[in-house]
Amino acid sequence: MPSLVHELIGAGGRRAPGAIALQDGRQALDYPALDDAVLQAADFYLVLGLERGERVAVYLEKRLDTVVALFGAAAAGGVFVPVNPLLKPEQVGHILCDCNVRILVTSPERLELLRPVLAHCRDLRALVLVGDKVVAPVDGLAAVNWKERLAAPSRAPHRVIDGDMAAILYTSGSTGRPKGVVLSHRNLVAGAESVARYLENTAEDRILSVLPLSFDYGLSQLTTAFRVGARAVLMNYLLPRDVIRAVAREKITGLAAVPPLWVQLARLDWPEGSGGHLRYFTNSGGHLPRPVLDALRARLPGTRPFLMYGLTEAFRSTYLPPEEVDRRPDSMGKAIPNAEILVVREDGTPCAPGEPGELVHRGVHVALGYWNDPEGTAARFRPLPGQPAGLAIPELAVWSGDTVRQDEEGYLYFIGRRDEMIKTSGYRVSPSEVEEVAYATGLVAEAAATGVAHPALGQAVVLVVHAPAGREVGERLLQACRQHLPGFMVPAHVQVRDQPLPRNPNGKIDRQRLAGELSKQLASQFEESSS
Repeated sequence: MPSLVHELIGAGGRRAPGAIALQDGRQALDYPALDDAVLQAADFYLVLGLERGERVAVYLEKRLDTVVALFGAAAAGGVFVPVNPLLKPEQVGHILCDCNVRILVTSPERLELLRPVLAHCRDLRALVLVGDKVVAPVDGLAAVNWKERLAAPSRAPHRVIDGDMAAILYTSGSTGRPKGVVLSHRNLVAGAESVARYLENTAEDRILSVLPLSFDYGLSQLTTAFRVGARAVLMNYLLPRDVIRAVAREKITGLAAVPPLWVQLARLDWPEGSGGHLRYFTNSGGHLPRPVLDALRARLPGTRPFLMYGLTEAFRSTYLPPEEVDRRPDSMGKAIPNAEILVVREDGTPCAPGEPGELVHRGVHVALGYWNDPEGTAARFRPLPGQPAGLAIPELAVWSGDTVRQDEEGYLYFIGRRDEMIKTSGYRVSPSEVEEVAYATGLVAEAAATGVAHPALGQAVVLVVHAPAGREVGERLLQACRQHLPGFMVPAHVQVRDQPLPRNPNGKIDRQRLAGELSKQLASQFEESSS
């Protein structure tokens, strides 16, 4: 197995000589061509003065050049930083400054948007522009065209090992400023190996890449494909229906998405026969509501569902084998290969079956920490509980902050994030439990429960839904909640919207934004109701 992440490409080519590695519309690169392009990009960065471990940010939509630019940085001995193309200039500027980016690869059009923030990026030394449009110079920065890499002389890359930094992925920033999670080559290669093993990927697979490459789940679609010599098909979709069309057109065998996208895909008609070539679909990034899962399985009866749980700090933690879905559809499964998952109390002692506790992940997938954030790193990356007392250097594990429970057979069930749990009337309420009731009614397209400050309750449970049918569904949702939930979990307020709920850049529902909006809207109403 390769040791370094860019070596996955060469290894994939040896598994499937001459096979297509990467496709973007009608353009495609086979494995040897992609490997050559990555090494050319590495030479180019070295000519531009990239030193060992320095950061290269890529701020582009998904395209062949984006992948080449990312893996080329790793091949040079640098570190790649994929920047979500949906981010605004201020957010991009934060990332460029936070991890001291030296080289920025972007397009002329995106550069124009970034001009106001680049003056604050003092470590930035070079701009690489993809495209032919001529742009005005940027003060103090050398601007070169991406095509110049084709003439770059060959250079020896910086020596790196598998424990060295390979990438920095920024979290979505749902709670404050985004944090840069530092991943080693070992993290990325081991992650690709684990996922490819339980998904049973082969060189015959065609994996559709619809998620942002700045999202670890999205980047994983590339590394997993390269690990086995499969084809990764890049896609920047506008509408959910475009995803279904691409699955049919490209004979996709593997599709990964997050719950908000699955909610939309489950409501659409799929072409007859899609389940014949779509071998599996995967979900991560949040709990997949049971009605959505049932609808997808009905539309794709020949497709195997893999329900997964992961966090950027440890790549992927658990998966539920498809053969267990009928028995335990609400479970997030067991640990992925080469990982161990613990459920512990606050003092680190193991929880009994059925007892809620914090999920702790140990193993080769545990990241190197947060960039430039020793306090945040110390809070999340902590010594593994229960280690032998004689260990001079304790093993660090990721303390997820997520509350789960484990059944007698070792299967895990998500309860909620500690920073999303609603504390009302002295009780802790999981948003997902309230959302499940809303989805089960069949009245809503999307649902999000959150806590809003309340003078009497501490926090009030508020349910926000997207329901095209109109506002008359509000009372019916409350009736369903009263029927299926204890009183303290019944929403104090239901808000019905005729537009989809706001998303963060990774495509998840932006709960932080919703909570902020609702706090402003409902503060006076709750004050009056409690007086």
